[in-house]
Amino acid sequence: MDSSSFNAMMAAVQAFHDKHDFKARGGEELIYRVGLMSEELGEIAAAVTKGKGKEAIAEECADLFILILGTAIAADFDLAATFWAKMDELMARSGKMVDGRIRVSRFEGQQ
Repeated sequence: MDSSSFNAMMAAVQAFHDKHDFKARGGEELIYRVGLMSEELGEIAAAVTKGKGKEAIAEECADLFILILGTAIAADFDLAATFWAKMDELMARSGKMVDGRIRVSRFEGQQ
């Protein structure tokens, strides 16, 4: 299996969960996982705002990505299918400039 494939990544994260028995030991509780994801997002922000290099930012992004994959396992949803459905939705949206930067959103209630 190609190590860069989504299925290989999911299998690796599942193996990690199995190795540490996340399901039985609280590691798949969603509230706990949200806290871990918030922590990792803070670490990404710190790496960016402190001017750390690309490697440090990439490592923190990988930590968050692993947690997201694990959350799909814990919550038992098909992340790949959800990803593609969301991409289709996003591609259908228009964007607009907000404070000099592109923003792609539903812009509900805004002109």
